[in-house]
Amino acid sequence: MISRITCSVVVPVYNEELVINETYKRLKEVMDSTKETYEIIFVNDGSRDSTRSKIENLCKRDDKITLLNFSRNFGHQAAISAGMEAANGKSVVVIDADLQDPPEVIIKMLEKWKEG
Repeated sequence: MISRITCSVVVPVYNEELVINETYKRLKEVMDSTKETYEIIFVNDGSRDSTRSKIENLCKRDDKITLLNFSRNFGHQAAISAGMEAANGKSVVVIDADLQDPPEVIIKMLEKWKEG
């Protein structure tokens, strides 16, 4: 099956209730600006705060958002692996939810990827 999604963005999350809405907002702005088809996959690594419910609300409003929930904390690498396994895009970008790395760099990454 040929993927119609150009880019999957995988976001592992753990207790990110304070930043998740801003993370979503910035990722959506960036990905919309690329004019590419995309999905954003949040992987909840057993958060104990309201991270899960906040992302569930985002899923209800935006069909480009997917939430994977772990039953407990399995760790950052396990969350990345699960997100990559679930990804449908021709390319996959992994970014942390804390915005330490600006989502805007995804634009340059996609440009480089298209160059080969």
